[in-house]
Amino acid sequence: MSRIAQFFDLDYSRRKPWQLDWNHAKECLGADMVKKEKFPPRPRALAARREAAAAITDRLAEIYPDSHCALDFTNGFELLVATVLSAQTTDARVNSVTPELFAAYPDPFAMAAARGEDLEEILHPLGFFRSKARSVHGLAVGLIEQFDAEVPGTLEELVTLPGVGRKTANVVLGNWFGKPGITVDTHVGRLSRRWGWTRETAPVKAELEIAKILPPEIWTITCHRTIDHGRAICHSRKPECERCPLADLCPSFPLN
Repeated sequence: MSRIAQFFDLDYSRRKPWQLDWNHAKECLGADMVKKEKFPPRPRALAARREAAAAITDRLAEIYPDSHCALDFTNGFELLVATVLSAQTTDARVNSVTPELFAAYPDPFAMAAARGEDLEEILHPLGFFRSKARSVHGLAVGLIEQFDAEVPGTLEELVTLPGVGRKTANVVLGNWFGKPGITVDTHVGRLSRRWGWTRETAPVKAELEIAKILPPEIWTITCHRTIDHGRAICHSRKPECERCPLADLCPSFPLN
């Protein structure tokens, strides 16, 4: 088995890649293939961290006043399905297939009755289309069997649905139900570590730390603005720090 296959446990383990820590990655892949993330200095006092974070969120609000969910939807069911489909692909690509998907299957009953091959044909441009077809079909069945075909409005209920984790649940809570939610996707996770809001790489642990730093009323919109900033400037490999309007507030600026 190759080192990469061993890391992702493709053949014999049930562990997920996002459950593995850096030491496991180093052991499987070798230190030559893994670069440990550098964390910036941050205040010890929680109050000081909150003050620093507030300066960043205020600046983000000035830079990205129109940030919003990039997925297209008209109801909670559409948002839930679109969010599940957005894994391992872009929101723009999801938006390219959902009009046809929801025209054919506008509610859980229609999607639960859909043939797998028909769903696969529509979802083919997304990649992993067979798996995603099974996911949205199972999701529709779960909504019918557990919640009378209605999208539930609590985190605890949403995560009981097939294919729905905390990230997906928080997207739905924040953008359909108007309830505070922190969505730790790749951009939010990366930037929150660079800003010193967390040092956790596991999404759930990062979410809980960020929740201590930011007031709940700005959780959802701050995630949207953070995602926009990550896409525009604070890239994963080569952040454009020299032109970043947050450089004077960013503790990682000297590190990148």
